[in-house]
Amino acid sequence: MGKNLVGKNPDLFLLSIFLFILIGNFLILASVSAPISQEKYGESFYYFRHQIIYGLIPGVILLLFFYKIDLNLLKKYSPIFLLITLVFTALVFIPGIGITIRGGTRWIGFGPFSFQPSEFLKLAFIVYLAAWLETRTKKKTKNFNQTLVAFLIILSLIGIFLLAQPDVSTFGIIFATALVMFFLAKTPMWQTFSILVLAILLLIPLIKTSTYRMHRILTFLNPDLDPLGIGYQIKQVLIAIGSGKLFGLGFGLSQQKFGFLPQSFSDAIFAVFAEESGFLGCLFLIILYLMFFWKSFKIGKERQNEFERLLVFGISFWICFQTFLNIGAMTRILPLTGIPFPFLSYGGSHLISEMAAVGILLKISKS
Repeated sequence: MGKNLVGKNPDLFLLSIFLFILIGNFLILASVSAPISQEKYGESFYYFRHQIIYGLIPGVILLLFFYKIDLNLLKKYSPIFLLITLVFTALVFIPGIGITIRGGTRWIGFGPFSFQPSEFLKLAFIVYLAAWLETRTKKKTKNFNQTLVAFLIILSLIGIFLLAQPDVSTFGIIFATALVMFFLAKTPMWQTFSILVLAILLLIPLIKTSTYRMHRILTFLNPDLDPLGIGYQIKQVLIAIGSGKLFGLGFGLSQQKFGFLPQSFSDAIFAVFAEESGFLGCLFLIILYLMFFWKSFKIGKERQNEFERLLVFGISFWICFQTFLNIGAMTRILPLTGIPFPFLSYGGSHLISEMAAVGILLKISKS
C-alpha cells in the first residue's frame, strides 16, 4: 500500500477492508435481529441499537486508543494488562458478580451492564505473549527448555481460569493462537510438536469426563440423538444454509430467524446470512475475511521488530481462526462451539476486543 504512507497513515487497504466488513456486518445484524427484537421489546432495532451503544461506540474508542498508544508502552505494561484481565476473569466466580447463562459462568454484571472478561483476555494474552517471546528469543544464550516450561505454565494458568467456567472453546482459541506465536518465535519445532501432542492427550480425558462435552460430540456425529436440543439447532442451521442455495432468499427474507433457529443473531448469525445471501454471499464474506488476514499477515511479515511481528501474527490468526471455527460449526464440519463470529455476532465484549485489536494492527501498519 505504498512505502510513501509508512509513518504517516495506517494501511489504507486494511482499513478499507475492516470498514467494509464492519458496516456490512451491522446491516446483517439489523436484519437478523429484527424479528426477535420486535417480539421481545416491541421494536425492531433494540438489539441493533444495543450493539451500537455497548459494542461499536466503546469499540471505536478503544480502537483509537490503541492506534495512538506508543507500542513500547504497550509492550512495557503488557503484564499489567494481562493481570487485570485475569482478575476480571476470576471475578466471574464470585456470587453476586458473576452471571451464569446456559450453564456457563462467564459474564460479570455491574447493575445494568455486563461483559465477558475472557474476550478481553484473548487480546491481553496475545500482547503479553508477543512481548514475552521477544525477550526470551532475543537473548544471546537462548535456553529454549526454560522457555518451553514457562510457556506451559502460563498456558496452564489461563486454562485453569477458563476451563472452570467452563469455556473450552475460548481456551481452544487462545491455545491455538499461542501455539502459532510460539512456533513463529523461532523456537525448536520439536517443542511445538510436543505441545500439540500433549494437548491432544489432555483433550481426550477432558471430553470423556464431561457429560456435556461428550454429548456435544455424539450429537455432532448423530444429530438425531438430541432432536430437541443441540441436534435441533444443528438441523435448523443446515436448513437455513441449504435454503439459501446459490443466490439466497434475499436480504431480510430469512425464515429461520423467526424463532426457528436458536441464537440466530449471535453464534448462528452466519447461517441466517447464508439463507439470505446464498452461496455467493457467503463466498464474498469469506473472501473479505481472507483478505483481512492476508493483508495483516503481509504487514507482520514486513516488520523488523519481533514484538510487532508476533503481535500482528497473533491478532490476525486469532480473528481468522475464530471466523472459520464458527463457519465450520455452522456447516457441520466441526461440533457446535458457541463462539461468536468476529465483528458479526451480537455481543459487545467480543466486538470491543476485536476492534481494539484492529487498532493495534493499524498502528503497526503505519510504523
